[in-house]
Amino acid sequence: MARATVDSLASTRIGGRLAVFVPAWDEGAVIGQMLRNTLNSWTSDRFCIFVGCYPNDKATQSAVFAIDDPRIRPVILTVNGPTTKSDCLNHLWREMRATEQRQGIRFQTVILHDAEDVVHPDELALFDSLTERFALVQIPVLPLAGHSWISDHYLDEFAEAHGKSLIVREALGAALPSAGVGCAMRTDVLQWLAEQQQGNPFALGSLTEDYEAGLRIGGAGFRGVFVKIVDRSGG
Repeated sequence: MARATVDSLASTRIGGRLAVFVPAWDEGAVIGQMLRNTLNSWTSDRFCIFVGCYPNDKATQSAVFAIDDPRIRPVILTVNGPTTKSDCLNHLWREMRATEQRQGIRFQTVILHDAEDVVHPDELALFDSLTERFALVQIPVLPLAGHSWISDHYLDEFAEAHGKSLIVREALGAALPSAGVGCAMRTDVLQWLAEQQQGNPFALGSLTEDYEAGLRIGGAGFRGVFVKIVDRSGG
């Protein structure tokens, strides 16, 4: 049997709407470049990027509002920052639901990214296809080397987790802790999480809400998948 590729997966899917959540506190120096690169990488018009900004972070707001594209949706939180990432994500969730009500649309999938991420051009096709079958889809994360202990420890962490641990967990059918980036979750599953937590899909009391959400999804019997696959360039 031939191995699946992004092209072979995408060819079987009509395509749904995708919401991308990007929480952004004090990200004025990088968020503009990240959003422009993402728009250049993803040519589809079926996604919307909800960017969480804080009222007392004018630099980040300015960088986001400077990008004139209907696929960018700035969301100004109701509280000053910083708050937890989970709090920001929950604000974005509520704005996405409000957008659905206003526009009479439905987002099938939520994709998580951070303000400094470099996205892969084939993510949308992969996530759109596989979330039809799986509740959570995680692709490998490759951290870029920085110049500090804080950033560089991620090199080892992700090499260990995405080079070994998640491969084994996925093969065994165990719950997959999301990385919080390069990850997609079905909205019906996030709605289930929200109903367990007073309307918040991401746990407010957790500083690792991405791991927690992935484990809760798996613990409830939903299936997650960790995917390493040939992209459209053959890489």
